[in-house]
Amino acid sequence: MGKKKIGELYSTAICGNDISSSVLYVSALSIIAAGQYAWVALLIVAVVLFLFRRIYGEVVGALPLNGGAYNALLNTTSKSVASLAATLTMLSYMATAVISATEAMHYLHSILPVLPVLLATIGVLAFFMGLTIIGIGESAFVATIIFIFHLVSMIVLSFAIILFLSLHNGLDVFLVNWRHGPVHGSLWMAIFWGFAAAMLGISGFESSANFVEEQKKGVFPKTLRNMWIIVSIFNPLMAFLALSLVDLSQVSMHANDLLSYMGILVGGKWLSMLVSIDAVLVLSGAVLTSFIGVSGLVERITLDRILPGWLLKKNSRESSYRIIIMFFLLTVSILLITNGEVETLAGVYTISFLFVMGLFAIGNVLLKLRRKKLPRPEKASWLAVFIALIGVIIALTGNILKSPTPGQPSNFLIFIEYFIPAILLIAVMLNRVVLLKLLLNSVRHVFNILLGTLHGINRNILDTIDRINAQEFIFFTKGDNLSNLNKVMLYILRNEHTRHVKIVTVMGKDAPELISKLKHDLDFLDKEYPEIDIEFVKIKGEFSPGLIKELSEKWKIPTNFMFIGSPGTRFPYRIEELGGVRLII
Repeated sequence: MGKKKIGELYSTAICGNDISSSVLYVSALSIIAAGQYAWVALLIVAVVLFLFRRIYGEVVGALPLNGGAYNALLNTTSKSVASLAATLTMLSYMATAVISATEAMHYLHSILPVLPVLLATIGVLAFFMGLTIIGIGESAFVATIIFIFHLVSMIVLSFAIILFLSLHNGLDVFLVNWRHGPVHGSLWMAIFWGFAAAMLGISGFESSANFVEEQKKGVFPKTLRNMWIIVSIFNPLMAFLALSLVDLSQVSMHANDLLSYMGILVGGKWLSMLVSIDAVLVLSGAVLTSFIGVSGLVERITLDRILPGWLLKKNSRESSYRIIIMFFLLTVSILLITNGEVETLAGVYTISFLFVMGLFAIGNVLLKLRRKKLPRPEKASWLAVFIALIGVIIALTGNILKSPTPGQPSNFLIFIEYFIPAILLIAVMLNRVVLLKLLLNSVRHVFNILLGTLHGINRNILDTIDRINAQEFIFFTKGDNLSNLNKVMLYILRNEHTRHVKIVTVMGKDAPELISKLKHDLDFLDKEYPEIDIEFVKIKGEFSPGLIKELSEKWKIPTNFMFIGSPGTRFPYRIEELGGVRLII
């Protein structure tokens, strides 16, 4: 049985919660950056987003696979370039999940002051982890409830403000704000900074492309259209209404709760409470978007063997639960590391998201150039792609150049701190075979050196042993019996290191029988002691100190390596005259 796919409403709700939640913060950000021209900057963003509808529609229509910008670049460039887009997308989702969950709990904390924000944030992340593991159908149902509630809340707030303005001061406040001088000294600089801030309001637009395989046929372009309509209406409208209701000097004082403050001004506590509850729900819905989006993306790059295959294990509901659990653990670890200070993740969220949008536009260009024959349901014009890409570059430049909050590093430095470890991990996985081969060669090289050293040491030891054992010993005998000769051999084995013994007899004229018996005995001992080479040497003459000295010089055997039996009383020489010959029997 095939996997159940979701329709237009569910698909729009999943990605729409992320992008539509931007109305809660982008109005204030745009007004602070652009002043009275904020709504103009937001309308320009709507134009850029309209161009991106075609850009996304062309790429995903031609390549309807999960992965978004990663999939676009994978099929037009190399896996390493595509992995850059995947890394940026995952960073964007990570930051979105943590920021959205934390901000949602801050709103809830304003309603329930006893709420522990950090623990509640972990609880939200855990809840949506479980919901995503249960299945995308159940997740989509919850996302849809949140999405509809959010749209209704924004419509109620908008009509309440319009009604209030029509009954009271009309556009008087707006006209006062309009006559205010540009916040950055010129109209164009105000719109530049406002546009850079307002582009954050389209975060989430890329999410639909990351789970396109879970959508029914033809749903994807409808999700793009629906998201564009919502953002194009609510974001500029709320900025315009805020400028009609709140003095410019007061906006920065309510940067985190501008819409809630507007609700108090026009409807009292109930409307403010409605906006706050809506913020809790829709920001939580953005967390769900992150889980679903990252699940589709990571599943795709794992299928392409960038990440370990064990992540693809699915449960009975066809959810890649290991990917979801891994993402949950990652977001919780980031939350604990930052101690809930989401400002430190703002740079990651901002720059990674804009990079992903830019890379998608580049992917569209490459698709046009390198995959001309690939069928696609719609096409974006070259002019549209160029303008959209320029728009992203301008927004990216503005956010990189933006002056950091006092005590905080710049957006770009924060982004780099997270991006470098992430891209290094991906680089390791992409080149793991090369790295493993390098490791293997290194191990072999080290062991070859080690084995060579050990072989040299072994050879030196053996040579030393050979030199020691090569030393010859002499035993002088005048006809000892077999028992005495055996004692000599045992003594040498137990006390000396040698493989060669000369048994020397100094014989007179009348010793042929003695020589024969001695030779016979030595042949027997030679078989009994195979580890020692026994050499029988017959010397004619008389045993004397002179003979010992002569043999020592001739055979290069020190006299202390010469043995004799104990001499009798008739032995003509004293022991000390023999030059150090040893007595052994």
